[in-house]
Amino acid sequence: MSLYQPIRTLFLTPTNDGSTTALQEYLQSTRDIVLDVGCDTNMLERLRRYDALVISQNIHLTPDAIDKVADFVHRGGACLGLLHPSANEATQTLFGIRLGCGGPHTEIRVAFADPSHPIARRMPALWFMQDQFQTMAFVDDEIQPVLTTMWQYERATLAAMRTLGDGRTACLTLQNSADPRLQQVIYRMLREATRRVEPQVLGVGVLGYGPISYAHGVAIQSVEGLEFRAIVDLNPQRRAQAQHDFPTVRVYQNAQELIDDTDVDVVVVATPPNTHARLTMDLLQAGKHVICEKPLCFTWQEAEQMLQAAETHQRLLSCHQNRRWDVDYLAIQQAIREGLIGEPFYLELFVGHYGHPCDYWHSHEPISGGTLYDWGAHYLDWALNLFPGQTASVVGTEHKRVWHDITNADQARAQVRFTDGREIEFTYSDIAAVRKPKWYLLGTEGAIVGHWNSIMVHQSDPVVFVREEEIPVTEATPHLTLSRRHPSGTMVEQQLVLPQPQRPAYHLNIANHLLTGEPLAVSAHSSARVVAVLEAAARSAKQGGTVEEVHV
Repeated sequence: MSLYQPIRTLFLTPTNDGSTTALQEYLQSTRDIVLDVGCDTNMLERLRRYDALVISQNIHLTPDAIDKVADFVHRGGACLGLLHPSANEATQTLFGIRLGCGGPHTEIRVAFADPSHPIARRMPALWFMQDQFQTMAFVDDEIQPVLTTMWQYERATLAAMRTLGDGRTACLTLQNSADPRLQQVIYRMLREATRRVEPQVLGVGVLGYGPISYAHGVAIQSVEGLEFRAIVDLNPQRRAQAQHDFPTVRVYQNAQELIDDTDVDVVVVATPPNTHARLTMDLLQAGKHVICEKPLCFTWQEAEQMLQAAETHQRLLSCHQNRRWDVDYLAIQQAIREGLIGEPFYLELFVGHYGHPCDYWHSHEPISGGTLYDWGAHYLDWALNLFPGQTASVVGTEHKRVWHDITNADQARAQVRFTDGREIEFTYSDIAAVRKPKWYLLGTEGAIVGHWNSIMVHQSDPVVFVREEEIPVTEATPHLTLSRRHPSGTMVEQQLVLPQPQRPAYHLNIANHLLTGEPLAVSAHSSARVVAVLEAAARSAKQGGTVEEVHV
């Protein structure tokens, strides 16, 4: 069965029940699910047009409806039930289980019954979620547990599957279908129940070899379903280093050799930015999926051509925005989602120091794109994701005052205004003797400030006793403080809770998207928006700070 064959799915749920809305949205964002949502069990009369049926926990099935569903499954269909404790006995029998006594709403440790099962690929072996605990007993030996937990020192099943005739049923007693991990499992259970099988492996090549390419290689080798197969570099010394670092990987001298390698399905473009657009277009036209280092390209016109090529050739295009998983960004994103500062309307971002820039291509504007294009590709990506909505205008300014041996500006700033009046400001500086905060975010009910965190690593040394080394502040998590006004009139401060680091989250998502059709975290369109802002800011700065209209 083709990996890309759609799973035509009927989702039965009451019209006034919003508990599964997030799950429906997730399923609709996947590649494989074609979803119809309805509340009328009369739709079961047309089950033969579907591959799968999802039954919400609040749908009541009559004996006649259950007979229709059972016949659908026996004929080869798939049925997944989100079981409510009040599910009637006939519904429980359909899924081959018996619901027992329930427990309180609490934190549950969720684990895969078989961590080697295809459903568990590239997912954590266990995670925690808030949910209602409900016991499940099996009525026959055909049931296969999928998710389990330990409940008062006994193993309990939370999700299970079984074969019924030519089809399969799956059920869960977990009800918090807004949980991202559970959504992922439900989608994979639907794929498994409809016998969708992912390819064995995707071959990955890297074009251009340097420090970031080494990091890509390590990440690729750690992800099940990806295999690091080829490296390209024009420089013989870097080719030798690549062969040393990855002895089993083929090393090529030019891009055409990589294009001609039929064992390479995905290519990481890790060359200097001025080559991104041309090489990406060549690779897409050759039928390769492409991961492009940031910035995606230099201009909106290039970005549009790249997006069109990806669509025309039906290939993945994504920019390596790996800092979407930085814990400070994730913590701020979560605080906004939870409404802790009300509606965010103003954001300042800063990165920089006072020091001589490098003499490599990063500091040469014709190759790098200019001062804003380096860190700005990450920071403006954060900003535009935290502030969804259409931009209205961009103003850029820059200074050239100290470092005259390079062509990049010493300091550059981009100011973005949205159509609804919200504002973003990003500054990068190599002449900032005192750093501004990394984050300064204002909302209608509070604010978040992120101060840089200086971390020194101390190591014993037999000569000088102690050696000190500072971790680059850009790699250290800043101190995040949220301030809110208490009804008493007092300002209250709290430290934001930081999530656990997820590595290599970007490459895991690429594999999940290509192999199982799960939603792509970093779309090429989102990175194209960043390029549009960077291009306008650079143009404005060259013209003395003109206001550039940008509607993206």
